[in-house]
Amino acid sequence: MNNELITVGWREWVYLPDLHINKIKAKIDTGARTSCLHAFDIKPYNEEGIEKVRFLIHPIQKNTDIVSECDAVVIDKRMVSDSGGHKEERYVISTQLVMGDQQWEIEMTLTSRDNMMFRMLLGRTAMSQRIIVNPASSYLMGKPE
Repeated sequence: MNNELITVGWREWVYLPDLHINKIKAKIDTGARTSCLHAFDIKPYNEEGIEKVRFLIHPIQKNTDIVSECDAVVIDKRMVSDSGGHKEERYVISTQLVMGDQQWEIEMTLTSRDNMMFRMLLGRTAMSQRIIVNPASSYLMGKPE
């Protein structure tokens, strides 16, 4: 890992290669502790003693025609409070995040974000020791191919 902090905007394009999501807009949310990914039709299952989850996602804002199916290992289940103070138990997965030329492992909770502006939030835990947020800028890391 490079010890140099990178500066990002308040929203960035990211790539989630483990989930086969080529690009998704993420709100860089310093108010959220944990990162969160829009997911629906979440189905847990067990494979050779390993708890996993299959889920669907609409990776593009305001577009429900495009649907991606994802599959991931469940690393935890946590009670999470949303911005409105509502508590919900969510599955937690670990996945690679690519932003510009940077790549690292992050934890994300899964929940429906259909009524939210962004399909993904990047929380403080995923940012720690890696990025600085410039709230006056957007897409400083460019757009994935």
